[in-house]
Amino acid sequence: MNISAIWKLKGAWEKFTTNHPKFPLFLDAMQRKGIAEGTVIAISFTDTEGKTIETNIKVTASDIELYESLKDLR
Repeated sequence: MNISAIWKLKGAWEKFTTNHPKFPLFLDAMQRKGIAEGTVIAISFTDTEGKTIETNIKVTASDIELYESLKDLR
């Protein structure tokens, strides 16, 4: 495990959450509600021209495992 890379990722996450303070609140709300296998998360992207791309994912057990690992970096 590369400790330097982990610290770099932690710093990037801190900057991201400073720039986008509502996102960690959203993640916390998801956690309180309960992210279970089979949960569907919808994602939308709108570019500067107003064009939107949307998709969704159905949460798997490995997704939950990744999420749990990432939240420990906060």
